[in-house]
Amino acid sequence: MYRPCYLNLSKEQWKEKVYHAVKALDKCKLCPHGCQVCRIENQQGICKTGRMAYVASFGPHMGEEDCLRGKKGSGTIFFSRCNLLCVFCQNCDVSHYGEGYEVTAESLAAIMLEIQKHGCHNLNLVTPTHVVPQILESLELAVEGGLSIPIIYNSNGYDSIDTLKLLEGIIDIYMPDIKFLDSAISGKFTVAKNYGEIVRASVKEMQRQVGDLVIQEDGLAQRGLLARHLVMPGNICNTKEIMEFLVKEVSPNIYVNLMSQYHPSGAAWSFPELRRVITREEFEYAYQQCLDSGIQRFDNRPLRRFFW
Repeated sequence: MYRPCYLNLSKEQWKEKVYHAVKALDKCKLCPHGCQVCRIENQQGICKTGRMAYVASFGPHMGEEDCLRGKKGSGTIFFSRCNLLCVFCQNCDVSHYGEGYEVTAESLAAIMLEIQKHGCHNLNLVTPTHVVPQILESLELAVEGGLSIPIIYNSNGYDSIDTLKLLEGIIDIYMPDIKFLDSAISGKFTVAKNYGEIVRASVKEMQRQVGDLVIQEDGLAQRGLLARHLVMPGNICNTKEIMEFLVKEVSPNIYVNLMSQYHPSGAAWSFPELRRVITREEFEYAYQQCLDSGIQRFDNRPLRRFFW
């Protein structure tokens, strides 16, 4: 049976990680924006989050990748707000408008333990980048309370290397959503023109920490990197460029979820190129670009929708 990496940390190592993470809130530089606001005193930067984390929802999620959801679901915690604010966000009520409620370290730790008690195969932290200190504070308490399932860091990829290094030895599975690499595109559709540059570096750091995705005989992932990529109308995200980066600069054995669920949401209606769902032909084209780039390992759920 797989033993999550964070169980190897001593109490002193936990306290050191929590200390440095919380200290980063003083003049916040948790993510590449480096807003420098004092979140300890509830000042807010781009993510509109102060000292406390907010949770929109939590519980077993059967819509995740096959290797994460298994038979009992992936134990997701959806955090409110975001540091990227894509105009087409599929969860804009949570990421843009802050749907959710405030949680203390103790209450968040209790949620984590409740997820484990429910039988979920893992703890899936969704949009965690801006609340890493709050997560670490809660994880320290949850581990003391018996938490022992793998932890997934499910982010948009706009992560700081320094923050990721704080997570080394804690995260079992990194799952970044690599949206696009072109600065003109990211500047138009997100609040981070340098997204492409940042996501390249952050994904490499994630790979350095956990390596290729390892899947057990029962089909469940235990450790490694799983890259997500959302296919968008008109191939505006240049799937081929992203897949070639993953194969050549991250790992030729990279595991990919080529996602097909794009639909117009939030401010996407303000952009003519984003006002429709993708076509079958567009998904097939993106899939072929993956194959041509050398991708060999895929999550099968989106593929079943179109091919099986």
